[in-house]
Amino acid sequence: MTQSTAAVVGQFARDLVLSVDRLPESGSSGAATGRREQLGGKGANQAVALAQLGVRPALVAVAGNDLIGDELLAQARRDGVDVRAVVRRPGVLTSLIVEILVAGEYRYVEDLLLLTEADVLSARAAIEASDAVLVQLQQPVAAAVAAARIGHEAGRLVVLDGQITDRRLLALADVVRADEKEADGLDERILDQGPSLLAIARPSGNLLIWSGGRVELSLTGGDPVDTTGGGDSFVAGLTAALLRGASYEEAGRLATAASGSTVGHPGGRPDLRDV
Repeated sequence: MTQSTAAVVGQFARDLVLSVDRLPESGSSGAATGRREQLGGKGANQAVALAQLGVRPALVAVAGNDLIGDELLAQARRDGVDVRAVVRRPGVLTSLIVEILVAGEYRYVEDLLLLTEADVLSARAAIEASDAVLVQLQQPVAAAVAAARIGHEAGRLVVLDGQITDRRLLALADVVRADEKEADGLDERILDQGPSLLAIARPSGNLLIWSGGRVELSLTGGDPVDTTGGGDSFVAGLTAALLRGASYEEAGRLATAASGSTVGHPGGRPDLRDV
């Protein structure tokens, strides 16, 4: 059987996770109870998750032309991610995400490099060659629209992740996934505008809506340690299952299990080989 492929358009970053019992007061310091440094960012997390689920991913993202970028790209290759479409931006540092984790609640401090429309257009071949295109809507609108349009015109499965801020995206999408805040104003009416599946993450579970059906799937994995990366693993699981021909409900169940696995440890890096 031919291995499915996917292009992931999104973030690539050094991810530093510090666990603390409490935040120090202003003007004071505190000790971390745990520390993780790893390849991260939403794009990299989704790409690694796809590789673990048997899909061959290509990452479309931006890295600085620095040693940290070199190390993270080497890690991505070891994770099975094709990074030839990652742009190396001269004169800047690779993105950094610092997560402070206190009793299961995160705070992020981010310094991010974002894709331009030109970056996406330069990756056209990688996007067109993939069976699915995952577009993170935290990128600039012009870059997101360009990626979705390339995928749509090539007849690929286009999966949007995040808040729809430009309605042009709906006509280019097959799947829209958003958390409850990002999904404000989204309901089954968008199915008449292009997408065939809407997935909304709620505190009570994941709601999937398609023409003629809907299902809400309870969360798995017990009490979360850190919800970072849960949505990324959900998107990867949903995409991997749909590429295998799963029904929407079956795909939702795999995606929910993948998310539940990821939120069981600090940081967003997935480990889905047993999902």
